[in-house]
Amino acid sequence: MFSRIMVPVDLAHRERLRRALDTAGKLARADGAEIVFVGVTGTTPGAVARGPDAYRETLNAFAAEESGTLGVPASADAVIANDPAVDLGAALVQEIPRLGADAVVMASHLPGLAEHVFASNAGYVASHAPVSVFVVR
Repeated sequence: MFSRIMVPVDLAHRERLRRALDTAGKLARADGAEIVFVGVTGTTPGAVARGPDAYRETLNAFAAEESGTLGVPASADAVIANDPAVDLGAALVQEIPRLGADAVVMASHLPGLAEHVFASNAGYVASHAPVSVFVVR
């Protein structure tokens, strides 16, 4: 059914990713698919890394660790954005065809007041992606 599953990750909030990671792992194992972990970062130092190169290293290490944990082949794709907070949803949607992903599994958060005014990133991706999107809360 699926051959390449894109999993957007926010490495600053790893503790909130487990259910989505496990869901992606189950889908990948069932279909013999690979996972591509996608992280979006800026050009300036952030909470996860001091710059894009360090972020790529951190994301690659995360993908290697999760590949072992989930028991599926996995790789990493770091996307550099001018303003990740603003560009995140669109950047993720653009990566789907570039990576050849045929599904997306991503974590969400419990909606609050802000989501009634501004769309969530998961909602944006689900609304604009050309493939199936699984949003895991």
